[in-house]
Amino acid sequence: MSQPDNHSRGPWIGIAVGALLAGVLVGFLIGSPAKKESPGLRAAAPTPAFQALPVERGDYHAKGPLAMPEYFRGVYLDLAKMSLTDLLYEDNPEGIKARITGKDWPSRAVTMIGLKRLNNIQACAEDVLLNGVPGDFIEAGVWRGGATIFMKAVLREYGDTSRTVWVADSFEGVPPPSPDKYPSDKDSKLNQYAMLAVSIEKVRANFERFGLLDDRVRFLKGWFKDTLGTAPIKNLAILRLDGDLYESTMDTLNPLYPKLSPGGYCIVDDYFNLSAQKEAVDKYRAEHGITEEIHQIDWAGAYWQKRE
Repeated sequence: MSQPDNHSRGPWIGIAVGALLAGVLVGFLIGSPAKKESPGLRAAAPTPAFQALPVERGDYHAKGPLAMPEYFRGVYLDLAKMSLTDLLYEDNPEGIKARITGKDWPSRAVTMIGLKRLNNIQACAEDVLLNGVPGDFIEAGVWRGGATIFMKAVLREYGDTSRTVWVADSFEGVPPPSPDKYPSDKDSKLNQYAMLAVSIEKVRANFERFGLLDDRVRFLKGWFKDTLGTAPIKNLAILRLDGDLYESTMDTLNPLYPKLSPGGYCIVDDYFNLSAQKEAVDKYRAEHGITEEIHQIDWAGAYWQKRE
């Protein structure tokens, strides 16, 4: 997005005022937990409109001719997280806490991962952008698309028009388990939840609602075993796994982890929550000699940075 001129600042002032009110509401209801600086990122002062929000800051220094001014980019990305998690509209204190921690299946929000895991996406994305790590961004298992929408928002606000955001999902829900081949998935009943089946048309419409659908957003529809191995992806800077099952996790890691650039990030949404996903990740890491430290994001998520 180009730098706003004197005639285009009015809408941003309105956004900042709205953001301030939302921030004060959340800060009043739940307080601000201690902030933890993400590895590889310089700490940046919070934008004034969001001082009350429990949001970890990244580095807001602009790069590229289309990058927004520092203040407005910070406000926009914080507001995007509030909107994607439905925190702009949630008025129940328990609902607010659930949306921040990502411990519910929300009826309206575009993502269920919560603020802390969105903060992690922002920190990882800013790090690879600021350090010039090559590659696209992908999430395998997108639900309503919120995490990938936020990836695209970060790229836009940093003026990056070269990377693609890959949106990979069956768009039909979680596959039924194959216990004979993958015993770790034998108790999974996630395929029985209709709420987890979100159509590609709905996800595409969600991108459009945020004004973020363009030719640098690519959809990969189908089971991972059928799509990811042949996807025209050259290299990746962010690989985010949210396939839940052992099978889906392995079907993502096998074709895509070798394409993750040194300095890039592998993010696992449910490493500390779903034993099947953790088992698949641990086995893959052991078989391929991956020893980079795993960092905990929150009660569920984890990530590591691929070494040079």
